[in-house]
Amino acid sequence: MSAKRITVIPGDGIGPEVIAVALQLVEAVGVSCAWEYREAGEASFARGIKTGVPQETIDSIQETRVVLKGPLETPIGQGGASANVTLRKLFETYANFRPAKEIPGVVTPFSGRNIDL
Repeated sequence: MSAKRITVIPGDGIGPEVIAVALQLVEAVGVSCAWEYREAGEASFARGIKTGVPQETIDSIQETRVVLKGPLETPIGQGGASANVTLRKLFETYANFRPAKEIPGVVTPFSGRNIDL
């Protein structure tokens, strides 16, 4: 089975730290992935990209159709658009999807409620 190609946008602020842990978790369960690291947000704005999303990032997302993205800063008062809004509009997304499901054997305050959101 070939590795699933996934675009990774580490993000700004705590984003790189959060994404690094997420990647460790995916690798720990043995999922075969080919990570394609791309830029968006603060570094892109600093390079003069008004949308905060470089074309190579857009191209990668169009090819992989899967993105693992950390939080991105929105510049205030600098004339730049929100990279998050740019990505949402380009790819017609509207929400963060964060599934929550009870895992047998993992005790939490919600155990026994058969949660599957």
